[in-house]
Amino acid sequence: MKVVTASEMRGIDRTTIEDIGIPSMVLMERAGISVVKRIIEKFPVIQPVAVLSGGGNNGGDGLVIARELQRAGYNVKVFLLSPEDRLSKDCRNQYEIVKKLGLKVVINRAPSGKDLKDSIVVDAIIGTGLNKPLRDNLSKIVRLVNQYASYVVAVDIPTGISSDTGEVMGEAVRADTTVTFGLPKIGHLLPPGSEYTGELFVEDIGFPPHLTNSDSLKVELIEEDIIKALIPYREQDTHKGDYGHILIVGGSVGKTGATLMAARAALKAGAGLVTIALPDAAAKALMGSVLEEMMLPLPCSEDGTISMTALDSIMDFIHERADVLAIGPGLGRSKETWQLVRELVRLSPLPMVIDADGLNALSESGYEGLKRLFCKTISPSVLTPHLGEMSRLAGCSTEEVRANRLDISRSFSEETAAVLVLKGAPTVISTPEGNQYINSTGNPGMATAGAGDVLTGIIAALIGQNLSPVDASIAGVYIHGLSGDIAARHLTEYSLTAGELIKFLPDAFRRLLG
Repeated sequence: MKVVTASEMRGIDRTTIEDIGIPSMVLMERAGISVVKRIIEKFPVIQPVAVLSGGGNNGGDGLVIARELQRAGYNVKVFLLSPEDRLSKDCRNQYEIVKKLGLKVVINRAPSGKDLKDSIVVDAIIGTGLNKPLRDNLSKIVRLVNQYASYVVAVDIPTGISSDTGEVMGEAVRADTTVTFGLPKIGHLLPPGSEYTGELFVEDIGFPPHLTNSDSLKVELIEEDIIKALIPYREQDTHKGDYGHILIVGGSVGKTGATLMAARAALKAGAGLVTIALPDAAAKALMGSVLEEMMLPLPCSEDGTISMTALDSIMDFIHERADVLAIGPGLGRSKETWQLVRELVRLSPLPMVIDADGLNALSESGYEGLKRLFCKTISPSVLTPHLGEMSRLAGCSTEEVRANRLDISRSFSEETAAVLVLKGAPTVISTPEGNQYINSTGNPGMATAGAGDVLTGIIAALIGQNLSPVDASIAGVYIHGLSGDIAARHLTEYSLTAGELIKFLPDAFRRLLG
């Protein structure tokens, strides 16, 4: 399902009305009725309802909702927060209808706390058009809604949330449910807007599919059906070599667990073979823990990290045996090791997944140096930074990345030709072609040590099973998050560990293959 900005949604709406010929009032009726359906499903027993409508088309939706709820027997109070002479054309038409039906509407007066107390509040104040902080009078209403409403249903998007960024524009309604139309908006899915949206319903109100599925819409929500189609099919007559040999370069003295988790995640995600390349001093510590995994001990620096002299051994293994190269888990921060990483990125003929200190090694070159390095690479790369690592790669602050994650990650991917998996809530994948994918799985329990190493292993394993780096990233982040969601249901978010993410990977695959 595509995800849109306010401007893109207006374009779809305008084309539907002007070129296709579906009247705007028809779309408004469908929108309002779809919200009523959700309210009745949630509250089949009659409840008091307060509908807060602005003067635009979002307010017109609210008037449809008020009329239909009253017709269904609900006790409805309506507050039209704009004078009659400032209503949009369709909102005015809906106002005339509710007047003729005898529905009492309070005009141009804000509700009090008493008006809202113990009521279902329908937030139809502004909708997706907000592009500046709320005025003081609206901020006061928002605070009353958040304080007194027993349940809040937002129409299209909660008042005070930017549709394009998820930013809170001064104050914002905290909705329990949001019903939006046609397509989800970016502000529904990115924080902090995602935290104000509540349960999100996307309703089909008649926009033509060729508009809502257009290739011109560059952001997409990753859903289960997409992943089911990406899971690699396994032929009967196959052997382990058909499913990829993953080489994981990482580890250092005291940090062997990261490489082992990445390796085990790769095997659980279907890789045929996994070899861990790590400094010989760390290999000795890990020897008793490996079973299915293999190890390639490498020359060790004095600080317990991989020596630059290991380059030839790694390249020999790459040319002779490996299919995918993963770099970074537990690597450490030695300058010599970081030099080794940059040489591997430049020389490797294999697709690469780069994480953790592998990313920090790249960021040492600065953004311009990094772009020059990737111009010289001969293989596709997947980079999997969290917000802090992304800030170092892009040369900006973590807060800038947090506030502009779509724009910054898109530009980075286009300029480096690398697939970028920006980890977070939610994880966003950007491609060199300018397409972006927002993940829909995962939970706060996954904010735990080693979760990123598990993701590295999953993505590398899927590339080894012949998925493209883009498809492997899309499937990898979804499966990773789904495993976390299943684990959290069994363990709670508080007790979720990276090891449990690996443990529940089979359950995630079972669900997708069922």
